[in-house]
Amino acid sequence: MATVKADEAAGAPHEFAVRRWLYPSALVHELDPDSGSSGRRPRRTARDWAVDFSCFLLAVIIGLAGAQALADRPDLPHPLAVLDQSLGVLACAAVWFRRRWPVGLAVATVPVGFLSDTSGGAIMVVLFTLAVHRPFRYVAWIGGADLALVPLFYRLRPDPELPYLANVVITVLFTVSLIGWGMFVRSKRQLMLSLRDRARRAETEARLRAERAQRLAREAIAREMHDVLAHRLTLLSVHAGALEFRPDAPQEEIARAAGVIRESAHEALQDLREIIGVLRAGEPDDTGRPQPTLAALDSLVAESREAGMKVTLDNRVTDPATVPASVGRTAYRIAQEALTNARKHAPGTEVTLTVTGAPGHGLAVSVHNSAPESEPTPVPGSGQGLIGLTERATLAGGRLEHGPTGDGGFEVRGRLPWGAGAG
Repeated sequence: MATVKADEAAGAPHEFAVRRWLYPSALVHELDPDSGSSGRRPRRTARDWAVDFSCFLLAVIIGLAGAQALADRPDLPHPLAVLDQSLGVLACAAVWFRRRWPVGLAVATVPVGFLSDTSGGAIMVVLFTLAVHRPFRYVAWIGGADLALVPLFYRLRPDPELPYLANVVITVLFTVSLIGWGMFVRSKRQLMLSLRDRARRAETEARLRAERAQRLAREAIAREMHDVLAHRLTLLSVHAGALEFRPDAPQEEIARAAGVIRESAHEALQDLREIIGVLRAGEPDDTGRPQPTLAALDSLVAESREAGMKVTLDNRVTDPATVPASVGRTAYRIAQEALTNARKHAPGTEVTLTVTGAPGHGLAVSVHNSAPESEPTPVPGSGQGLIGLTERATLAGGRLEHGPTGDGGFEVRGRLPWGAGAG
């Protein structure tokens, strides 16, 4: 229940609307629809009409039998017989209101049952309804009052056909059985409602888990979009800036820069098209495109060098293929983002990419750039790249640190787990 309230407070109205039946008040309302305080009584269904008519008919049949028994007792005063039958008629009519006022009718039938034989059937129906629709505390008090009056009733109005003790025992056993039957029906209804509630809760939680998985997949796609497109667009920016500030460059350099711009733009569009297609489909990336691993660092460094960066790669991992795919992909993204930031914010500086590690000792990635010789041109950035890398490293079970160094440069350091049995 606390989870539902937390979801509502966190601003998830659709989840709360789906799960509103999980509140206890809803369960009580389903078990006893007339217990609400609004005063509106639900319409009877066809089944309700059939059950109510059957109960009314049962009360009338038992009442007629009681009236016949009164006719066979000439010693009973006529006014008392008239009162008995009048109360029996009112009690039978009151059966139609048993759903709306089960407690009130049950309380009223305690003195009525003491005065009227013909109301016995109606009292049975009302007591059974009380046991079905109300908690045990109501049944205990009202049923106990009925049972306590049984000996006094037969003492004042003895049955000429059966002994006093037999009448008391039979009536008490019948009343207790009737109450027990009603409580059994109530327990069965509670069990069915509980099972239905559990089924609804399971369906809701399954749907929420699916939505959460989809949201996490979309967040992962968004991180991939940032990492990939930031790298491609930075290449475009660097080479376009070179063409802008050096219009007199040799023809070979201009052609090479134009080729890099064209290739980077084509790859960026291809990546963007694939990612948007995945987001529209709402499914994980199943395009079959291979994800980068630690072995792809060589091509990443070569691509950065072609863009004009001074990059030194110090890869001390003997066999990059043995690095787990998830760890290698995270290390690749850390190196890619760090090189992209160095190219944007410290162009022309020397960058050193160092990768060390072994199974059981973890994998360390470090990207350090020296201090720029001149104040670099400000490049717009949101700062979300390093935040995303920190989150990515944390999710992989590692950590990421970054900040300026003593020589005026900047360094990004990542530490990722690499178990002894991995690979």
